[in-house]
Amino acid sequence: MLTASTRRVVALPAAIAAATSLALVAGCSSSGGSDSADATTSASATTSASAVVQVELTPDGCVPSPNSVSAGLVTFKVKNKNAAAVSEAELLSGGSVLGEKENLTPGLSGSFSLRLKPGDYVVSCPNAKTDHAEFTVTAGGSSAAPDSSAAASAAALAEQAGLQYRDYVVDQVSQLLTTAGRFTAAVKAGDIAGAKAAYGPARVHYESIEPVAESFGDLDPSIDARENDVDDPTAWTGFHRIEKALWHDDTLAGMAPIAERLTADLTKLQTLVEKQTYQPAQIANGCVELLDEVAKSKVTGEEDRYSHTDLFDFEANVLGAREGFAVLKPLLKSSDPELAGTIDARFADVLSALAKYKQGDGWVDYSTVSDPDRRVLAQKVDALAEPLSEVAARVG
Repeated sequence: MLTASTRRVVALPAAIAAATSLALVAGCSSSGGSDSADATTSASATTSASAVVQVELTPDGCVPSPNSVSAGLVTFKVKNKNAAAVSEAELLSGGSVLGEKENLTPGLSGSFSLRLKPGDYVVSCPNAKTDHAEFTVTAGGSSAAPDSSAAASAAALAEQAGLQYRDYVVDQVSQLLTTAGRFTAAVKAGDIAGAKAAYGPARVHYESIEPVAESFGDLDPSIDARENDVDDPTAWTGFHRIEKALWHDDTLAGMAPIAERLTADLTKLQTLVEKQTYQPAQIANGCVELLDEVAKSKVTGEEDRYSHTDLFDFEANVLGAREGFAVLKPLLKSSDPELAGTIDARFADVLSALAKYKQGDGWVDYSTVSDPDRRVLAQKVDALAEPLSEVAARVG
């Protein structure tokens, strides 16, 4: 089973790949409970004050250069030189993914930035011959804010944002257990029609907080792996395994254990999120990552390839990103009210474009959405992702 950070993305249909190429934004999975880094993925985070680390992906590995920097803002510039089987670089601390750049095929490059504290880290590049390299952050840099009333006010807003987002995540997982419970009950009862009706709504509360789930190692793949994400089909579990049984195989034979495993995984997720804390930059990066989810798999139709219920997930990703942004907005408005207003308007634009596909309490079958209409959705997401990607650097 692959980890959440080593998912492979299937080739996009040509018409949609062209539409979404600009919509892909850098995601950054970070453990909510980690204090080792505040993650930023905005291009504006790369300033003259930041240390720059070059990471070249090759079939042999991904040695960072330099392999040691002072604490503070660090920008990782990643380039895939010639590694067909390696498409991403991650920064890990204690097994948690703090930052990453994904979907880099040979010749492509990208970057991500993190505000790092002193400590030992690992640069990882799954599928390389040597898939990790040591990276050290030493004392000497400083990310401390000046001692002032403005800094104290910002610190209070940051703490409030973290607490509000934690409450949101805990509530979403609580609702997830309820909606997924209806789904798994229908699966175990062999009720194909009931399970199909419950599938889309069951996923909504998971998709709204997926970056948080992805920070817990193998938990997200166990819950949400798609068929191309697993090397051993017999080890495939989670929502999409049952989705294939429902819409492709037209049978729930053998799915009861998968449903029970899904319930156990979601219960574990509930236990984990209750212990987490969140820094503003982590929340902001999670918002961007949710839009990355839309661009990578929802707009293309790759996510729910059998059920075509992608629009349930699409809206949930966008609403989850909007909720994360809402808790950060007081902090952002103190420094850049114009940016905050722009982002609000573009969230409204994306949701308005989605609304035309509403059907009763759900959504139209996504396979009926034309390629030109998918391109419009991709453009709306791209227009939102651009200013949203600046937030982490402003609040971090």
